[in-house]
Amino acid sequence: MKKVSKLEAVLWSIAFPGFSQLLSGQYIKGIFFVILEFIINVNSHFNSAIMYSFLGEIKKAESILNYQWLMFYPCVYMFAMWDGYRSAMPVDEKYSYLPFVFSAYFVTVGLMISPKVTIFNVHPGPVFLPMSFVIPGVFIGYLIKRILQLREKRLQI
Repeated sequence: MKKVSKLEAVLWSIAFPGFSQLLSGQYIKGIFFVILEFIINVNSHFNSAIMYSFLGEIKKAESILNYQWLMFYPCVYMFAMWDGYRSAMPVDEKYSYLPFVFSAYFVTVGLMISPKVTIFNVHPGPVFLPMSFVIPGVFIGYLIKRILQLREKRLQI
């Protein structure tokens, strides 16, 4: 198995779930993530929704999406990213999964509420609102990680 850095693993996973695993020689797992991402993406019409969103056609993006399929995407995406990160991190690193997990939770919630949310008369839609929910997900996950690490450190003293 080829060793990749944590940053390299995360960046390739952001590009496409499964790429980090393929790069590190975990071919079965990598191919599984690529196929799973492809199936979810095609069945949810996510690429079309991304395109329409970037063109400013939010209502069209909402109308073509299959939300039942797209609801799987945040968890698969973040899990593939976490898995790539985990294979590159030191063995003794703890709680690193929390920012990934909370991002998956927050993005899923952002997707669910996206049809109803308007911020300052702007309707971000099913692509931009969930993407913006990554930030509080990472922040809260990291905050909980730090609290647990500090608590653990204090108990060892």
